Amino acid sequence: MGLESYLPEGLITAKLEALINWARSNSVYPVTFGLACCAIEMMAAGSPRFDIARFGSEVFRATPRQADLMIVSGRVSRKMAPVVRRLYDQMPEPKWVMALGDCASSGGMFNNYAIVQGADRIVPVDVYVPGCPPRPEALLYGLMKIQDKIRRERLADRR
Repeated sequence: MGLESYLPEGLITAKLEALINWARSNSVYPVTFGLACCAIEMMAAGSPRFDIARFGSEVFRATPRQADLMIVSGRVSRKMAPVVRRLYDQMPEPKWVMALGDCASSGGMFNNYAIVQGADRIVPVDVYVPGCPPRPEALLYGLMKIQDKIRRERLADRR
């Protein structure tokens, strides 16, 4: 006797962890937060031409308490660093961070006392998207990498 005889017709089985990760990966809500010129490309990714809605991320949240993705877009000045960290701390778990652009990834061409040399010195970064500024397609690629990471996560590892 096969497994089919024990399951009612139309019943689908899956691991709870896989279902949770599938739901989380297809409804990633970024916080509305732009620091420099890369934020213009982030806004363009939300336009109908690039259609970020097909990834479940069309709702840019105005508060970090309703978001699970922080896109650090552009250069982070030393004055803004505590604000970036405070916003990250206000986001509920699970949360992810994308460094959008060369300045957010490594400080870019601004190697001076006023600019933090990478967002990873303030918050843990999950995905780096290169470019100066990166095109909206690059942001969507970074979003797909975040989704892949979410799908591979184990609930026990998030603690």
